[in-house]
Amino acid sequence: MSRIPLIIGTIVFLVALGVFAWATDAVEYLGHQPETCNNCHVMTEQYEGWFHSAHRAWAECADCHIPQENFIRYYSYKARSGIKDVVSFTLGTYPVAIRANEETRTILQANCMRCHAATVQDVVMAGQEFDRNCWDCHRHTAHGERRDVLVLIQDKEVYGDEDH
Repeated sequence: MSRIPLIIGTIVFLVALGVFAWATDAVEYLGHQPETCNNCHVMTEQYEGWFHSAHRAWAECADCHIPQENFIRYYSYKARSGIKDVVSFTLGTYPVAIRANEETRTILQANCMRCHAATVQDVVMAGQEFDRNCWDCHRHTAHGERRDVLVLIQDKEVYGDEDH
């Protein structure tokens, strides 16, 4: 039995996969640059909010929205989420307003607590009940939808000017 058809098929598949990866900038999606997350038009408002927020100096999209426990969990979640996004955009089933599901809320909360462990400890030690999510009180913090004086001062200190 000849292996030539199998070899040719494998080569064609690998070439097609390479062309697909090149044409879609697939390698970019393995990274964690916020500009890559902003490739989807539905993320423009979130990206702009983050870009002008105090979090810009300390965190990128993946720091909050992707599990950080380990390499395998990070990339398996990223791959699953990316495939879901590609299918949704291809089929035109992407929601106009993106809402976090239960898994996403769990990831966000864990990542808030990971970065802000000292603050969380202070809150718990002060007797504050810890029965809500961080964004229940800090809704606009990460995406900066609300520009207050503190954020403008932080922008000036971090970026050297007030208009970002």
